[in-house]
Amino acid sequence: MKWFNHPQTLEELKKQYKQLAVKHHPDKGGNTADMQEINAEYDRLFELLKNTHKNAEGQTYTTQTETTETANDFREIIEKLIRFNGIHIEICGSWVWVTGCTIEYREELKKMKFRWSKSKVAWYYHREEYRKSTKRTYTLDEIRDLYGSETIKTEPQLKLAIV
Repeated sequence: MKWFNHPQTLEELKKQYKQLAVKHHPDKGGNTADMQEINAEYDRLFELLKNTHKNAEGQTYTTQTETTETANDFREIIEKLIRFNGIHIEICGSWVWVTGCTIEYREELKKMKFRWSKSKVAWYYHREEYRKSTKRTYTLDEIRDLYGSETIKTEPQLKLAIV
């Protein structure tokens, strides 16, 4: 593996992909050839790890049912999000949370199938087939504790001033 550091679970793969996309995406100062290599390697690893997950205690497990998520689903979301200035992207388990200055990106987030959580004051995304199994409501900090969390602050893009 040239770009990824031996991920053991789908969550680790997604975290590493996000870090690589922020660093190597052409819109963030990287080059297209590197990003194409990263995407190809991500696709291969996604197929190997798509049903392998890790819980908060660090135990790795394989899901009973095959996921319907594709490698492209997550990649497209991250590639769009890293273009937004002033937001924080966080991955907790298989969910993507967005906080920060999101008001100007509200419509774009809705188009990407993100939903607003009033109680957590954050946008979230997860696969469509997810169904809540308990009536318990968790805070964002409790979710971070249960599933782990990876936050990468995106670099703000420089804007040219027209004089």
